Amino acid sequence: MDKKNILTILRSKSSVITFKELLIASGEQSPHLLRRRLNYYVQKGELYNIRRGLYAKDQNYDRLELATKIYTPSYISFETVLREAGVIFQHYHKIFVATYQSKELECDGQNYSFRKIKDIILTNNAGVEDKGTYFAATPERAFLDVLYLNKDYHFDNLSPLNIDKIQTLLPMYHNKRMVQKVTRYFKNFNV
Repeated sequence: MDKKNILTILRSKSSVITFKELLIASGEQSPHLLRRRLNYYVQKGELYNIRRGLYAKDQNYDRLELATKIYTPSYISFETVLREAGVIFQHYHKIFVATYQSKELECDGQNYSFRKIKDIILTNNAGVEDKGTYFAATPERAFLDVLYLNKDYHFDNLSPLNIDKIQTLLPMYHNKRMVQKVTRYFKNFNV
């Protein structure tokens, strides 16, 4: 793999590229040789090494895209989506991600909170939108994800949520407690 090949790969719309993606796209037969070449480009400043196995064109990469590439499958959800939708008002400096394991980590000055969701829910794409370079829950899916992992949670404003969409997504969780909670939340908020 030469400089021209790596620059072609880096021109893609993705701002974060995994080692595995680079290995496949480059056609390089030797992972060791590819690692050495990538280290060379990092030292020259033509490639930014975010963390082991994750690279970017420069330091201006999309943090949400990175969050979903640390562990896959995954999607942006929970407080990150709810805050953006106006359902909760508290600002979190973390990015919250639904994936197959629970873990907190800091990477390149950004905190990430990975929360474990059952595989049957995680791999169901209902209520998950393709944002081009990563996947993110709709506000309704994020609301249900939060309810799935928390027995009690305070939502500041339920008016941005579509109750019909919530009712459509609710059966995938197979959780009677959530059904009762959703009924109670929307009865109290008169949405």
